[in-house]
Amino acid sequence: MKTVNTAATATLTTEKPAKAKIAYIDHLKILATVLVVLHHTFITYGAPGGWYFKQPSNLMAAKFPMTVFVATNQSFFMGFFFFLSALFVGPSYKKKGAGKFLSDRLKRLGVPLVFYSLVLSPVLNYIVEHFGYGQHHSFIEYMSGYHHWIDFGVMWFVAALIVFNLAYLLWKQLSINLNAKISWPTNTQLLIAGAVLGLISFLVRLVWPTGWVLSPVGFQLGYFPQYIVCFIAGIIASNNKWLDQLNLKQGKSMARMARVMVLLLLPAIFVWFLVAKFPGNYFNGGWNPVAFTYALWEQITGIMIMTALLCIAKFKWNNDTPFLKSLAANAFGVYMFHPLLVISVALLLKDWAIEPAVKLLIAAPLAVASSFVFAGLLRKIPGVRNFL
Repeated sequence: MKTVNTAATATLTTEKPAKAKIAYIDHLKILATVLVVLHHTFITYGAPGGWYFKQPSNLMAAKFPMTVFVATNQSFFMGFFFFLSALFVGPSYKKKGAGKFLSDRLKRLGVPLVFYSLVLSPVLNYIVEHFGYGQHHSFIEYMSGYHHWIDFGVMWFVAALIVFNLAYLLWKQLSINLNAKISWPTNTQLLIAGAVLGLISFLVRLVWPTGWVLSPVGFQLGYFPQYIVCFIAGIIASNNKWLDQLNLKQGKSMARMARVMVLLLLPAIFVWFLVAKFPGNYFNGGWNPVAFTYALWEQITGIMIMTALLCIAKFKWNNDTPFLKSLAANAFGVYMFHPLLVISVALLLKDWAIEPAVKLLIAAPLAVASSFVFAGLLRKIPGVRNFL
């Protein structure tokens, strides 16, 4: 079973320093979580990527916008999760100390990870085998031959976050002083950083192309340069109070540039790819112009979108409501359990004889809404909200 680099958010399980109002961080968390659910729903119906169950459209007119959507998501949303999570790592360490910090991380992240691998993942795979592909055997029979006990699925993100937190803990124990004062970067500095990150990603993908998965943990190392940099940037942002330095003008300018990258440049890259008849795997990596161009596009665009979201949300989306608080509280549960709901919705619609792209229009809102409702109900079970 394959999964895309999508799915999890550990910001949902961390505490916030009680300083300036930062409700917009929760709102960004909600947005990113919704994008995760939509990302996998789009893959179900024709966008590129691996997923548990797929019923793809063959219409190019449908697959093209689906591909633009998931490519845009992939350019930023998982890196954004790492950045948002890292914002609260330093304050948590300072408040709790090394021992409590470690035990808290292992409990809040490790328990859901183990549950997903040992319980939820076998259930998901059985549901797909039985109802999706017609392998009609009992669950007991299925489990008697089941051997994939380390299967993190979308929870690869939580596994990576544990590794990153352990690396942070080691850095603190070594007492390495890297606390130089760094101001929030300018647009020029951010774009240069995106270009450098794109070059690094291109080089890494010469060895580990996208789609190559480190088993059994599910890491796609071709995307990890961005994840590592975003986590480190989150630590630096927290130490240097970057959230206090955000400005709306910068966010709007980055948003304008991002729209050009997504709506004009990305389609141009796709057209170039089709007209030149490059091999299909050129986007994944390798010493070729498509891999190089796409890696640059991806990382520069990702930084543009992350910057735009942070800056605009701070000034335009910082008012809390009970409804938004509820969505934010349920977001980690949505991330963890959304595969069950996405798969269930797709299987309910499986035998409906209509174009899969039309099914997407129905499945996408159903998957999002049902995931939040399901997570909310789960959190009402005594003890569950300690982990969700």
